[in-house]
Amino acid sequence: HPDRVYWPDAGVTKQGLASYYAQVWRFMAPLVVSRPLVLLRCPGGTAAQCFFQRHIWKGLSPEILTFRDPQDKDDEPLPAIDGLAGLIGLVQGGALEIHAWQSALDDLERPDQIVIDLDPGEAVAWPDMLSAARETRERLEAAGLFPFIKTTGGKGLHVVAPLKPAAGWDAVKRFCKDLADAMAADSPGRFIAKATKAERKGRIFVDYLRNTRGGTAIVPYSSRARAGATVAMPLAWDELSPAVTSSHFTVDNAMARLDNLASDPWQDFRKRAVALPEPGKSAKRRGRA
Repeated sequence: HPDRVYWPDAGVTKQGLASYYAQVWRFMAPLVVSRPLVLLRCPGGTAAQCFFQRHIWKGLSPEILTFRDPQDKDDEPLPAIDGLAGLIGLVQGGALEIHAWQSALDDLERPDQIVIDLDPGEAVAWPDMLSAARETRERLEAAGLFPFIKTTGGKGLHVVAPLKPAAGWDAVKRFCKDLADAMAADSPGRFIAKATKAERKGRIFVDYLRNTRGGTAIVPYSSRARAGATVAMPLAWDELSPAVTSSHFTVDNAMARLDNLASDPWQDFRKRAVALPEPGKSAKRRGRA
């Protein structure tokens, strides 16, 4: 059913989503292959029921990998992909959002990246989000990491830093929590490190919990099951702009951006991996020149 409409408001069909992924695959592949995935499936499109899928399902495309998490009490296989055919299989299954662990299949217990999710509360202006992203970058760089930035296709921004897979989940979570706590302590009027929604109005939630075992974040270039068929888009730091909000890029307009790039802003992502910094380093802040 290639003509099945997945986003009625944007007129994007199943075939349209598959064509988009075929075009962005060369950018997306290093960031999604051989990683445990959690999917938001909407087999009838965004106008019908959507649900999170953590395990494989009946009728799964044979191009989609399956693996077993040794700590999964349900002992049900989980999905992953190792090529474009697997990604198209996810599209066939109505997966409109692709979320991934912060570790790879061959080293589940040692994360190879961290994600700091900057989630704006009510009444947070977009320029404040840009400032928050730059501050997160400063703190991670002061700790010796190499942060990258992407829109989420929703409301927020993700600051992502690659790691050499050496430290375990507890150490990585502790590092990210220290960073979030330090930001909230230094600027309590701007940031909050707790998920309590009642306290988030006018503040940005520095969400470190995506850096836990089984925690996930939206994959770069993944579509979102949101109005307009938005996508998560990697950016260069100098592209942060009041004009480019988190929902700016869509299945329809993403390739116009990518076709005009002089270079992929995330092309060196894996090459920039370093070991997790010593405890306490993430709490420091360094001004940028």
